[in-house]
This record gives sequence, structure tokens and C-alpha cells, in this order.
Amino acid sequence: MLEIADHAARRNQAPQRSKSEREGASRGVPETVAAIDVRHEGQHILGARINREAPRAPLRPVAMSLGPGTSELTPTLVDPPRMPARVDTVRHQFDRRAARFAQHDFIVREVGGRLIERLQVIRLDPRRIVDVGCGAGGTQAALLERFPQAHWLGLDISLAMLARVAPPSALSRLLPWRAPRAHLACAEAAALPLAEGSADLVFSNLMLHWQPQPHTVFPEWLRVLRVDGLLLFSCFGPDTLKELRRAYAAAGIAARPMPFVDMHDFGDMMVGAGFATPVMDAETIRLTYASPQALLREAAALGGNPRDDRAAGLVSGQRARALFAALDEMRDREGRIALSFEIAYGHAWKPQPRLRGQSTVPLDHVRAQLRRS
Repeated sequence: MLEIADHAARRNQAPQRSKSEREGASRGVPETVAAIDVRHEGQHILGARINREAPRAPLRPVAMSLGPGTSELTPTLVDPPRMPARVDTVRHQFDRRAARFAQHDFIVREVGGRLIERLQVIRLDPRRIVDVGCGAGGTQAALLERFPQAHWLGLDISLAMLARVAPPSALSRLLPWRAPRAHLACAEAAALPLAEGSADLVFSNLMLHWQPQPHTVFPEWLRVLRVDGLLLFSCFGPDTLKELRRAYAAAGIAARPMPFVDMHDFGDMMVGAGFATPVMDAETIRLTYASPQALLREAAALGGNPRDDRAAGLVSGQRARALFAALDEMRDREGRIALSFEIAYGHAWKPQPRLRGQSTVPLDHVRAQLRRS
């Protein structure tokens, strides 16, 4: 049985909760905590309370070549990408959108299903799954169905999104032993309240592109994975919303969209963090809409634009009419407007720790030396 407790409540009086949190608890929504204490099969996993004001530890820059990446955000990992946004802004925007998110989350559900399908060809039997950026828990049921013996921990920075996670069924509440092994915690992706080596699978669906400093996330995910544990994630790529960017340009609107990192650069970040055998690939999913207004509503509901230098206020008046006209010009033969989502998928493993004095030579280098000798 998985047990979660808030250490602040143990040390002192339980912290006061907001009205929305109290109402969520009354509806049966699992309570979210900022620090967790998990006991499972005699093993104690202790997580410390997150300090959002300062990082856990400064990262040492790692110099490496990047390969064929196209992102302008990552010229080298000595100067890693720092998107012009803050985690608190992302949190606030998802809190505001939580109530209507389910009406516009088709792409999130679709990609989540495709990401889980990839587990069919990977030999893995996880006991502890950490779902980072779980939102309203859209992948919880599918993951627990695939791994019925696993314990699922959903983490998200937005309390409002976590409050949307479906509560246990009436039967599960009457028969606690039939309840799914699922719990929630409010935490940031780069500062997880988990002990080292406490997860078998770190799973993240369409979250990483909202992280202003994505290079800080991979070392943290590596830390909480056990040796031979798996990281599996998806995120938006640079061509996401390209039609919308073209429409803004055609309408003469100086938009500052959220930049999305190229998948090759994410691969390099995994290598720099210490992951083994990282694999990245991508596909494009195109959704179509009946009107410019429907397209813009969905793009906004999926997270909006958390950039610090984004334009203040909404586009209105003549500029809005010009934007609608530019989108109307993009209608296909069936009269619908397409919007592209470039989806990058990545996975990697936590390797065995290297022994002191041990070095690794790529097999290609050995073959090249043998050919020259």
C-alpha cells in the first residue's frame, strides 16, 4: 500500500488550505502535497520540501558538439537554453486554464496514448511510475492498466490542474483494497520531492517544452531513477503552430511565440546529464478547425504564451480582423484551417555507475582505429 503524508503537517499544525482546495477535497479529489513520504515494501523514500526560490545545486556546464540540431536556442550546452519565461508564469497560466482545459486537450490525449504505445516494445516492469507534468491525470488509467502492479505518482506545478484528476470511484472508496495505487504531489519538474533511485519509470507527456530551462530537468530525472530505469517523454518541436506564426506575420502583428527546442538538442541534453542510449524521433500531427476563432481558442487553452516579453493584452480591432483574414486564407479544400504540432519523442536509460578510473570508448572509434591499423 502506498502511503503519502505531508511532513509540514507532521512537524507543525497542518497548513491552511484555500477555499478551492477544500472544495476539491470535499469532492473526493486526492489531496496534493508539496512533500511526500512514501513507504512501500519496507523501503522508505523521503522527499524534502521544495524550495522554489533557489535551485537544488548549480549545474556544471558540459561542453559537447550538438549534431544536426536546428534550434537557435542551444548553440552549445556551455550556454544552455534559457527561454524567456518563468516557472511561476507557467503555473499561473495553467491554473487559469484548468477549468476549460479538458475541452481542448485532444492533442494531449492523443500524444499520451501514442507515448504509452511505445512501452509495448520496451521490456519493462516498473513498480513505481513518476508522471511528471501529469496535469489532470490523463495517462494515469492507461499506465496502471498496462502495469497493474505499479504505483503511480502524478506530479504537476498547477494545483488547479491536479484538482481536476478524477476521484476514486464509489466502489473503490467502499473497498479501499480495490482502489488504484495512485497519488498526487505538487512539484516542479527540476526539483522533485523524491529520493535518489526511487522510480523505475519517469514518464512525461507534453510538459518539457514549458520548462524555461530544460537542461536542468534531465539531471533531476536521472537522479530519481533507479539504475536501468527508463525515461520516456514527449514534447512540442520547433514546427508546432507554424501556421499560426505565419498568420501573425501576414497580419503584421509582431508576435513573440514560445520557442520550442529541437529534438536533437534534447538528445544532447540527455547525454550531458548522464543518460545512456538516448533515442529521439519526431512526427507531425495536423488538426483542423472550422474557424479562426476555434483555432485560437484551442491554441490559447493548451497553455498560452508564458514569455516574459509577450505582448500585453489580446489582439483586437483591426489587427484581430487582419489575423482572422490571414487564417481564413489558409483554408483547405474542405474549408477547414489546419494547425501543425511537431511532436518529439525521447527515451533513455539510467546506466550503471562508472567505476573510478573507468572510461568509455565508442565502438565506432574502435572500428575506425582497427581499419587504420
